[in-house]
Amino acid sequence: MDGAGPGADAAAMWDALRAARCGAGTPLPAPADAEAAALADLLVPLIARPVADDGVWVTAHLAQSLDGRIATRSGVSQWISDRADILHTHRLRALHQAIVVGAGTVAADDPLLTTREVPGESPLRIVLDTDRRLPADRRVFAGGAPTLLVVADDVPGPDRHGEAEVLRLPRDRTGGLDLALLVRRLSARGLSHVFVEGGGVTVGRFLAAGLIDRLHIAVAPLLLGSGLPALVLPEAKRPEDGLRADARTFPLGADTLFDLAIGRARPACAG
Repeated sequence: MDGAGPGADAAAMWDALRAARCGAGTPLPAPADAEAAALADLLVPLIARPVADDGVWVTAHLAQSLDGRIATRSGVSQWISDRADILHTHRLRALHQAIVVGAGTVAADDPLLTTREVPGESPLRIVLDTDRRLPADRRVFAGGAPTLLVVADDVPGPDRHGEAEVLRLPRDRTGGLDLALLVRRLSARGLSHVFVEGGGVTVGRFLAAGLIDRLHIAVAPLLLGSGLPALVLPEAKRPEDGLRADARTFPLGADTLFDLAIGRARPACAG
């Protein structure tokens, strides 16, 4: 898949994928060309019925350099990945009912977190800000798609943050938010497909908690030599303390996309 607009067959496949995710009962057409087939092969697993007990399917995504950096040391991440990965990210947003990012991503990039690059509704935007440090003037809090700010329940403040609703959660044993409870709370709101877009700390926390079903990592042929690491996990003493997952690869413009079937597994280093 490249960064150009989709052909007619791929566009029809995209419409059918979105309809299937929304429960419209539209059967997927037989892929008419290689582009439509690749789109279906990559995205069909993400619209499956959730298999975890909490009733939620969680997809996560990161874009990194070949040497494992998601941003420069000063936090600049635009644009490490190819435009094809930007389109892919917007497709992931459109296929999920909620999108989760950490406070660091909002502070550094001030993103809108909408689906403006592809057809499809923008999901509920969820910002994790444990200690409620983000100002209310960030664009994600200024209207548009509905937004949820998630903070620790011991942090004072009103029940609205700009236009965002505030959700309070207890801290886990590390002092961060109880992410397993968050997923259950989202399930109780009828949200069955959740997309964790970043950054590396947030994706790492979901992975360490055993809350990711599928992980997409776009690897750009770029060497930075320094910068922010793609994933932040507890230290692994041995390679086997990490997590080895079944993987498929897809060309994504100039990048290579790794599709990792995590299946809610946790790395051994996460305890």
